[in-house]
Amino acid sequence: MGNDDDCRRAIGSPFTIWVGVRPGQFHITRGQPKTFSKADGVVRTFCATCGTSIGYCDRALPDEICVTIGFFDHPEIFHPEAHAYWGLRLPWVEFADTLPHVDGYSRVRDAAIGNPRERQKATRA
Repeated sequence: MGNDDDCRRAIGSPFTIWVGVRPGQFHITRGQPKTFSKADGVVRTFCATCGTSIGYCDRALPDEICVTIGFFDHPEIFHPEAHAYWGLRLPWVEFADTLPHVDGYSRVRDAAIGNPRERQKATRA
């Protein structure tokens, strides 16, 4: 699960569950998503009709697309593997499970490109 402050703001929720898929495993079946970016090399997508967050691509993770679990027709088939950004969770967020708590990103990015937080654009709204 992701709890990065930028993700929290983009999703509009205290946390989300990201599902990492290979680019060839995922495609939009109808409509054309809208995009935005606040960090160099990170493109977030959302539904142009209803505003639902779809996911993001990070050029430092060229073989992965991160999709919000709520975007899938059958989210119940996916199971979390870890809680990322555990240290940034809101103080009332707790889970009664034994998943690993990771204080940063749960996926290692290309070191030459760096993490999205290091590539953040200008100021926040």
